[in-house]
Amino acid sequence: MNYDYIIIGAGSAGCVLAARLSEDPSARVLLLEAGPRDLNPWIHIPLGYGKLFKHPTLNWLYQTMPEANLNGRNIPQPRGKVLGGSSSINGLLYVRGQPEDFDEWARIGNYGWGYDDLLPYFRRAEDQARGADDWHGAGGPLSVSDATEPHPICEAYLDAAVEAGFHRNPDFNGASQEGVGYYQSTMRNGMRSSAAVAYLRPVRSRQNLDIITDALVQRVVFDGKRASAVEWCDKSGTPRRAEAEGEIILSAGAFGSPQLLELSGVGDGERLKGLGVETIHHNPDVGENLQDHLQVRFVYKSKQKVTFNDDMRSPLRMAAVGLKYALQRRGPLTVSAGYAGGFFRSDVAEDARPDMQMLCITFSTTKMGDKLHDFSGFTISACPLRPESRGSVHALSRDPSAAPEIKVNFLATDKDRRGIVAGARLIRKVMSQPAMAPFVKGEELPGSQIRSEEALLEYARDTGGSLYHPSCSAAMGKVVDSSLRVMGVDNLRVADASIMPSVVSGNTNAAVIAIGEKAADLIRSKS
Repeated sequence: MNYDYIIIGAGSAGCVLAARLSEDPSARVLLLEAGPRDLNPWIHIPLGYGKLFKHPTLNWLYQTMPEANLNGRNIPQPRGKVLGGSSSINGLLYVRGQPEDFDEWARIGNYGWGYDDLLPYFRRAEDQARGADDWHGAGGPLSVSDATEPHPICEAYLDAAVEAGFHRNPDFNGASQEGVGYYQSTMRNGMRSSAAVAYLRPVRSRQNLDIITDALVQRVVFDGKRASAVEWCDKSGTPRRAEAEGEIILSAGAFGSPQLLELSGVGDGERLKGLGVETIHHNPDVGENLQDHLQVRFVYKSKQKVTFNDDMRSPLRMAAVGLKYALQRRGPLTVSAGYAGGFFRSDVAEDARPDMQMLCITFSTTKMGDKLHDFSGFTISACPLRPESRGSVHALSRDPSAAPEIKVNFLATDKDRRGIVAGARLIRKVMSQPAMAPFVKGEELPGSQIRSEEALLEYARDTGGSLYHPSCSAAMGKVVDSSLRVMGVDNLRVADASIMPSVVSGNTNAAVIAIGEKAADLIRSKS
């Protein structure tokens, strides 16, 4: 088995790379995915992400080590283990981040990664339902759509935000991110547009593209310093191997890519020695600098029975929801993980940029992945956008199926602690406005008795959770160069969220798609 390109991981960037690199009919491309094909119907129904949060075969079901600043809790870190990777199980929000995020990447030495450099890749990837303009593309693989219909709670929330002094913004990915509105999401005609659907499905029949699922990669094999082959086990446990005449690209995600680098001999020499792995290249930054977003969630009881909790408690209403989706591809089953929300400057913002993201969701649970509450409820969450805290992810075993050690190190700095409290206060500022009065029966969580800064911080420590944006664990300038080549070795690149020098100000999937698009050009041009 000889290939020009071997791509490890069929997630957001991996699917992009497989599609783009196989456009050259003379290039032989192999895409390896540890999980199965994306046949489960809940993958393709947008609200189905709730069914996939704890799915035993489509989800790696990672969790952090006990987080010291979250009262020793293990924080779930779901990651897709299926064609499409996490784009097949995520909340579908299409948010790119702020231009300044990418300009900062370039400023610190990652030339070619500023916003003006990446905007053409965002546009090339996109099939924007509203059509093309200066910021958006049309006709690309990835469908980006508006919410299928408004919702009364979301409308009240948006009105309340305006009453609180913020403004409406119809496009968080346009001229400015700041403001409130409905989120756009990666769906088409009420169906999820994962990276597998968008990029792989149209090209699966290409004769020069091999896609192998249920392929658990064991390691990248080196000939001296040159990455020369990949070894994996198939579903039956039989060892397999493919030789790379061209390049090997790791797209296994912010947890999988550094783990595989270590299992292949690239990482801290002492750590590798402890694993029994021969050191090919010593780099103590592999697996370090991990970042993620932390959110604090408030749950409100609703005066009006218009929430998805109410739909789920009524067989007749659930039947109507299902029928509406089947006939019109509209209704609650098309809702993403953030129906409405926005980007705000909180009272601890350090500059003119929004420092806080909020999500308005028309159902409620005690924690993500739990059953819906048995009352009419909805959720408002807030997330500081640019955390300072950094953590790590490292292999604990030579067995690639064993979960790595994940330490995000949430709330490790004073800035991050002040930020999460500011997010909680921002939620209450909006929810106390007159527009919300017809809907808010009471604050269920954390409850009105939780008022002081210390009490709000303790609530965040007790209940705060990830927004599932792990990144930066094989960062540009530390593990890979600005062409995404792994420093110190040859013929090996990384292209996924791990290469971000710092997490973007928002959801990460759109940026990872753009990373995949740019990586394909870098590889084809042999940059």
